[in-house]
Amino acid sequence: MNREEIFNGLAKSPKVDVCVLGGGINGLSVFRELALQGVNVLLVEKHDYCSGASAALSRMVHGGLRYLENGEFSLVRESLVERDRLLKNAPHYVAPLPTTVPVFDIFSGLANGAVRFLGLTRRPSRRGAVAVKMGLGIYDFLTRKRALMPKHAFRGRRATLARWPALNPDIKSSATYYDAWVSQPERLGIELLKDGLAAGSHAGALNYAELTLAAPGRFELKDGISGASAAIEPSLIINATGGWIDIANSALFAAASKPAPLMGGTKGSHLIIDNTALMEALDGHMIYYENEDGRICILFPYLGKVLVGSTDIRVDDPSTVRCEPDERDYILQSLAFVLPDIKIRPDEVVYQFAGVRPLPASQDSFTGRIPRDHFCTFVECRDGGAPVLCMIGGKWTTFRSFGEMAADLALKRLEKQRRVSTGDRAIGGGRHFPSDREAWVHDVAAATGLSGARVHTLLARYGTDSTLIADFIAAGTDHALPHPDYSARELQFLIRSEAVEHLDDLLLRRTTLAISGELSLDMVDAALALLAIEKHWPPVQAATERKRFLTLLAERHGVDEQTLSVRNEQRSALCETTARSG
Repeated sequence: MNREEIFNGLAKSPKVDVCVLGGGINGLSVFRELALQGVNVLLVEKHDYCSGASAALSRMVHGGLRYLENGEFSLVRESLVERDRLLKNAPHYVAPLPTTVPVFDIFSGLANGAVRFLGLTRRPSRRGAVAVKMGLGIYDFLTRKRALMPKHAFRGRRATLARWPALNPDIKSSATYYDAWVSQPERLGIELLKDGLAAGSHAGALNYAELTLAAPGRFELKDGISGASAAIEPSLIINATGGWIDIANSALFAAASKPAPLMGGTKGSHLIIDNTALMEALDGHMIYYENEDGRICILFPYLGKVLVGSTDIRVDDPSTVRCEPDERDYILQSLAFVLPDIKIRPDEVVYQFAGVRPLPASQDSFTGRIPRDHFCTFVECRDGGAPVLCMIGGKWTTFRSFGEMAADLALKRLEKQRRVSTGDRAIGGGRHFPSDREAWVHDVAAATGLSGARVHTLLARYGTDSTLIADFIAAGTDHALPHPDYSARELQFLIRSEAVEHLDDLLLRRTTLAISGELSLDMVDAALALLAIEKHWPPVQAATERKRFLTLLAERHGVDEQTLSVRNEQRSALCETTARSG
């Protein structure tokens, strides 16, 4: 259903079984779960899908090695199960990631770890080889039956520095184990959305729409794009707004019987760095290390660049978060500690992002000790309004199991039965993913007339859903764009089929152009021209959209118009060099 159909439907009958608030990864997960069970469900997202915390994760798909110190063994077990499911269900986006831990001590962390576990202290401390060995032993034990990836291995100082000579020479040893990473988390969220919508006309979703309180216990849905509005009468509301849960509860459910805060999020900031020496120093591994203050940090190869993070700072208003200069300095200082001889120039930071971890409310003075687990709680409204199921906490890796938990509670409340399990259900372009990629690419290229190289690129971006895009590209007149790996027809397909309403939807979330540092000013203007045609924007509106996007990119991601212009020149020089060499 499109926007007009949804509002026309509500005008005829405002009743829905479930209204899901929040189009982040958890909201999309529970939406998909309910849609597959045949529930009449409507998802409402105030901004764009996966535009909040779900666009700001560390891109890790992991069990949470450090959560063992908090005694969160069940969370680690669940996370490892869900990690392994994602490796099977979303192989186009989720892949194994060899991870190396530099170890600077031997016995450090054992006594402190024990007293932290007993609740006697919450102070961070450096983890020595014995503590790391114990944690990785538990990791191996919890995954022993599936054994999708190798067990951990230790190296001594000499062997470690022989493999990673740029590491801080003060290390005593290192440990290597395997977790996973996700290349395009926002796209995986879009595929959850599409899976839910494909279940039937009983499922609908709107981005840039807002649920408002019309009167006590009565709600109105407002469309931020068309300006339309309609009454809506849900039997149950699921609040999946993450860091905004308390804000939404306060605005919509003032008569709730549980006014106490439910959320206590912390901000995590990350940098994307384009530095050849840094990339080579990693040798294909993620380095999972402790900064001098005990804070866990990561760096790993990501889309041809290096992702480095992160911070962990309490925040009150999730709508204002951005990577501040002191956080940037902290991340670069941590990088200088673990790889002291590698120097990063300011212009090599090609992108930055920040988001709020949706953690449960906590008074813990050390943010790293706030539980990372998830749970649901009902808020009963005394004004006759629908009950509210709040999804509290959650980490990206466990979005499926968290959505399943919330859906099962909703089904019980609605007195409905589960029809479909999603544990082994492939997501989007992960369906029928080929074991022989070369043969698959050959067949699609032969059927569409696209080059093998282009089909390879589409497979990496969209999995097996790329057949739809390849067919669309082949069915019309296409033309090249300033970025050679994209074409007009590909972006047109995304605009028409993936609820793209603004330029940032397309350039920040439906594609990886911005986060990979590949976005130039020419590419911004080319994408805007396509979007303006599709949306029938007059020149004034297109100019306003351009200004809006460039302001957002500079303020939130540290990429200003001058930087984009420099990339124009770099792209032109690269094209000239390629042409001469050809």
